[in-house]
Amino acid sequence: MKKNLSILLGAFCCTLAPFVFAEKYQTIDLPKENAKTLKRYGAELYIASKANAYPIPHVLNRLDGNGKIETAQEWNNIARNKILKFYQTQVYGAIPPRPKSLKFELVESSDNALDGKAIRRQYKIISTDKFGTFEFLVLLYIPKNIDGKAPAFVYPNFWGNYSLTDEKEIPLPDFRYSGGKKVKIKEKERGSRDRLPVRDIIARGFATATFAYCDVYPDLVKEDGAKQSIYKIFHKDPKYPECMPFPAWAWGNMRVMDLLQTQPEIDCDKVAVVGHSRLGKTAIITGAYDTRFAYVIANNSGCMGDALSKRKYGENIHAIANVTFLYWLLPQMKKYANNEGELPLDQHHLLATIAPRMLYCASATEDVWADPEGELLGLMHACPAFALFGAKNFPTLDVLEIEKPFHGDVAYHIRKGKHNITPYDWKNFMDYAQKHGWNPKKK
Repeated sequence: MKKNLSILLGAFCCTLAPFVFAEKYQTIDLPKENAKTLKRYGAELYIASKANAYPIPHVLNRLDGNGKIETAQEWNNIARNKILKFYQTQVYGAIPPRPKSLKFELVESSDNALDGKAIRRQYKIISTDKFGTFEFLVLLYIPKNIDGKAPAFVYPNFWGNYSLTDEKEIPLPDFRYSGGKKVKIKEKERGSRDRLPVRDIIARGFATATFAYCDVYPDLVKEDGAKQSIYKIFHKDPKYPECMPFPAWAWGNMRVMDLLQTQPEIDCDKVAVVGHSRLGKTAIITGAYDTRFAYVIANNSGCMGDALSKRKYGENIHAIANVTFLYWLLPQMKKYANNEGELPLDQHHLLATIAPRMLYCASATEDVWADPEGELLGLMHACPAFALFGAKNFPTLDVLEIEKPFHGDVAYHIRKGKHNITPYDWKNFMDYAQKHGWNPKKK
């Protein structure tokens, strides 16, 4: 199926070495990790011959062991709910509830944004519950060049709304989080990040809504951020493990959807949730638990995103739960660290809960840590659930052909380059939306 390809390795100065690929991506042995890496993770992470270490449970196997799910109705009524309960109680934690009071305060707007091509609105989402009030800002752009309502992409960002556009009306916060620490923001950072190509998206007739993910739960890396997060309005003393980050970030996406439902220019039947890296994991969680999102896009989401944990290549449960991000997963997951064979479910189960809605997974050739082949395999193993709803056009490992996207009943591409989300990725996300009828009519 996959050819043996020649691969030119670049200078290996760290675990994630840059290299040049031929036409198809191939899982390879990287040069032996340096002593620091081995000491930190306690395992060699990139041994192709040891990948696919465990059998992958069929996504339609009943969790009680009594046969297989046969129909879409059985999937929705039996399997889906059990899968979601497992991920809620054993993996990520429970998503906070919708607050008792939810308000949307318009703090700034312009009908002549982005050189006259868009409407800009900045909202403060104000959530109030038993223990107080919590606020965070959302930046919304709506295209002016279409007739009718606009489909929309909800995209949580890493640095802050100011980093995505050079428009002076976007306020600069006092600080942002970087590596878990507070970093003072400088004016020169305005518009310095292009991970959300707002002008390209608006030109295609789509709206965008974005917020800084750390505004709803600070990603402090070495400690949990629950006490500074949205959880403080629901719990008198928010603490790990009751108050987890991924559910909080997904909660933020859901509250943005609530906001979009108040906007007359937005087609709320055509709203996508998009995320990169840890926020790609978040996008999957969001779409799994909130069916209002018609389209789920996970970009470079890797381990505990769309990559299969049982494959044992690149980042793994041990690296997340015991070394790098100690507060991301529930303590229950530690028993599967270097013990993935005992996992009753794998990430394809969570991906499958998105059926029959639109699902797009994307990888990058140099993002070995995220295991591109494992990401595609996660999508492939989810496909039988989509087939229950009549879908037929699914990917195989042949679609690891670089920058030749597969746009079937689910979608996948692998692009050249590093761990990032780029205009190439966004172009394909929008192409796939338009293939599925998200075609805003231009004036």
